[in-house]
Amino acid sequence: MEIMVWPPGSLSWNGNTMRCALGRGGIGADKKEGDGMTPMGCFPLRRVMYRADRFEAPKTGLEVRALGPDDGWCDDPREDSYNRLISLPFSGSHETLWRQDHVYDVIVELGYNDDPVRSGLGSAIFLHVAKPDYGPTEGCVALGLEDLLALLEPCDETARLTVTLRPPSL
Repeated sequence: MEIMVWPPGSLSWNGNTMRCALGRGGIGADKKEGDGMTPMGCFPLRRVMYRADRFEAPKTGLEVRALGPDDGWCDDPREDSYNRLISLPFSGSHETLWRQDHVYDVIVELGYNDDPVRSGLGSAIFLHVAKPDYGPTEGCVALGLEDLLALLEPCDETARLTVTLRPPSL
């Protein structure tokens, strides 16, 4: 399945187009850690992580993993665990995946800077739940919860998310 994303905040798949939030730094090909940019390119969907205390596992053909309070993601380019799932506590810079708000209730790990990981080129690039106002992300793509769950249902290991500067030709 092909998923297309373009500014200022649209996502389409299988004839459906919906609103999404993008990085505060815009879209670009030269992503760096901390710049808030959504990376341009085509990325596989690796796995889905979700808050099992808030709802049931999303229906999808992707690998699914329940999040726990000790889950985090390393965003410290000096660490060997850079751009990887980690267990907390962790001494390096990281994001906590178990959050009080709802933006990480469902997270899709995108295959950005992960094969191989290159230090400083960006980490924690996810597809996740948008803030209620669809405010900008730190570089991720974010959808409303219902849209995200609907998108995940037909996804399998062949699904790809493409971030581009122009809308697709219809």
